[in-house]
Amino acid sequence: MNRDSIYLPRDVIGLLQTLQSAGHTAYVVGGCGRDSLLGRTPGDWDICTSARPEEMRRLFADHQLILTGEKHGTVAVILHGKPYEMTTYRLDGSYRDHRHPDNVQFVDDLAADLARRDFTINALAISLNRENYGTLVDPFGGLQDLENGILKTPLDPIITFSDDPLRMMRAVRFASQLNFKIEPVTFESIIANRERLRIVSKERIMDEFNKIMASPKPSVGLKLLEQSGLLSVFFPELSALKGVEHVDGIGHKDNFYHTLTVVDSVSRVSDNLWLRWAALLHDIAKPVTKKFIPGQGWTFYGHNHVGERMVGRLFNRLKLPQNEKMKYVQKLVGLHMRPIVIADDVVTDSAVRRLLFEAGDDIDDLMTLCEADITSKNMERKQRFLNNFQLVRQKLKDLEERDRSSNFQPPVSGEEIMKTFQLPPCKAIGDIKNAIKEAILDGIIGNNSTEARKYMFQVAAELGIQQEGK
Repeated sequence: MNRDSIYLPRDVIGLLQTLQSAGHTAYVVGGCGRDSLLGRTPGDWDICTSARPEEMRRLFADHQLILTGEKHGTVAVILHGKPYEMTTYRLDGSYRDHRHPDNVQFVDDLAADLARRDFTINALAISLNRENYGTLVDPFGGLQDLENGILKTPLDPIITFSDDPLRMMRAVRFASQLNFKIEPVTFESIIANRERLRIVSKERIMDEFNKIMASPKPSVGLKLLEQSGLLSVFFPELSALKGVEHVDGIGHKDNFYHTLTVVDSVSRVSDNLWLRWAALLHDIAKPVTKKFIPGQGWTFYGHNHVGERMVGRLFNRLKLPQNEKMKYVQKLVGLHMRPIVIADDVVTDSAVRRLLFEAGDDIDDLMTLCEADITSKNMERKQRFLNNFQLVRQKLKDLEERDRSSNFQPPVSGEEIMKTFQLPPCKAIGDIKNAIKEAILDGIIGNNSTEARKYMFQVAAELGIQQEGK
């Protein structure tokens, strides 16, 4: 860990020079200091300073300012479209909303300011002052924890987590992002205080959860959430996947750890957060569809379709997007069994064509999910499925090039059927359209207007419908 390699952006240096010229001290703190020491590029740069808010407003009066945090000592300066937060050294009062302090006390003691931080690795300060530039201020041993990959709180964790219970989620998030261990006393405190997470808004919880899902290996954080009991507080449906039930000596795989394996496998090949969510929820309905049938064993019939319906309810409760992202996850959860069925059977043009029609532009993501879902320890069986998936992928490619089956639009519209046969809106129009679609998907006719119109007349005749004047 090389402190000499810390690079400060030009804008940060400019802010520093302005503060110093007015006789104030200043340090970079929090995540930017931590990430700099780890050799990571900080996303944001936060500065703490001896300057009071009114002094910062005066010093930077010729810049665009954000003053929404001024009562808590924070003034943000906009430079080249990017905000840089500067906060006066302070002590925090009580946290009645468990997010923001009710009041703050401005102080001159940097160590007192650092004590209010969530973790020791974020309670580091790097001097920006001429007399001791680059000096690391580390009153709580954060540098050693950073080097050892340890997460712990600067104060008693009960105090830290009581002020803002979301910090328990942040502990798991940092562990997942950085592949750090949570110090035992800190982790025990998370277990003891897990129920306090209920007072935190779903939006804030899911912001941290999505950062866990976006980490290089999400299972690290997901396991910690389950082990700490936090997961059962805000996501009991996922916790319910854990465990193996035995009847007559017959058990089934632990669907929680299977799910984590699938999420990690998807994450190795894709940064798509919502594909990772589809992996997380692909078996979410197995606990409610689980049934033991003597002579057959454990079954989970229809879990993909039940899971598809559950996605909407979960997204609504967890305050996740109620838009195309949700529909995307629903589609992949609902379809994730289809390629497996095809791969385990004869790979027919008709079955693949229907899959392509239903998946549309998301077919490649669906195949990625399904390949990740093959976690069998029977390597012969696993390889057979993966080989067959390659056949499915090739047939998908061939059929798409030949038939244009994705994002299927019928070559004959309802309006054209009505005009051809002089029909008012009625059930027969839908019957004819559906018959044409099924004929194309079954390969009876090609996906083109000529063959579709010819088939239209054939179906209409079978329904006793004749073209006017014929």
